[in-house]
Amino acid sequence: MLASLNGQIIETEEALVPANDVGLVRGDGVFEVIRVYSGVPFALDEHFERMERSATKLMIEFDRAAIEAETAALLEAAPGHDGCLRLVSTGAGTRLGFIEALPPIPPSITLVTLPYASTILLDGIKSLSYAANMLATRIAASRGASEALLVTEDGTVLEGPRQSFVASLDGERLITPPLSDRVLDSITRGVLLKTGLVEEESIAVDQIPQIKEAFLASTLREVHPVSAIDDHQIEAPGPLSAAIDKVLRATIAEAVGQPA
Repeated sequence: MLASLNGQIIETEEALVPANDVGLVRGDGVFEVIRVYSGVPFALDEHFERMERSATKLMIEFDRAAIEAETAALLEAAPGHDGCLRLVSTGAGTRLGFIEALPPIPPSITLVTLPYASTILLDGIKSLSYAANMLATRIAASRGASEALLVTEDGTVLEGPRQSFVASLDGERLITPPLSDRVLDSITRGVLLKTGLVEEESIAVDQIPQIKEAFLASTLREVHPVSAIDDHQIEAPGPLSAAIDKVLRATIAEAVGQPA
């Protein structure tokens, strides 16, 4: 696999950053992961824009023009890549991009609710400070689930550690928590909302037993059906989830110039 380190195209294992880079020792930096379909990235401009917003909010250096040029060069050096593109910009000014294979994604997943309180300083920021998110996934695995479903102490459903959460309480409408509930402004979430098939609405923890179907949505997972939340079993995929999955795939195919 190839990487770009401050504009130099090299093998990923050769892309080394200084041991004292604050991105490593402090988690001070921003990142994005972009899905690449046969060499064509999906929603690349949206990812650049969010990365720039995150860096601005963190008050760190961000050279968007350089990162855009280096990303184009990296993709050109890996023609036809089908997988992921990861971009990192640290507080020290290090720019890193590398291509990755897609991780294995099972047909459906199980979730366990986990209380979570984010710091308001990081609202809307996709930063390298991901220790809490990674720990949430490990706790979920230790409890026999595939992933965590983050909830507030006062009982509001938020999202997965790295994914948006979408559910249907009545089998007729799909809803996802609004940004006012302090969830990440996910690129995939935005695409789903634009279809008109998903609406924003808060979900309470005590409504989980009413859920008819649910899925996690993200760049890599796209629409990933949920088969259980805690002890509540769910049809996976449900008919609404299957329908919007087709719409999302058609939207992506049109954007990257592939057959639907």
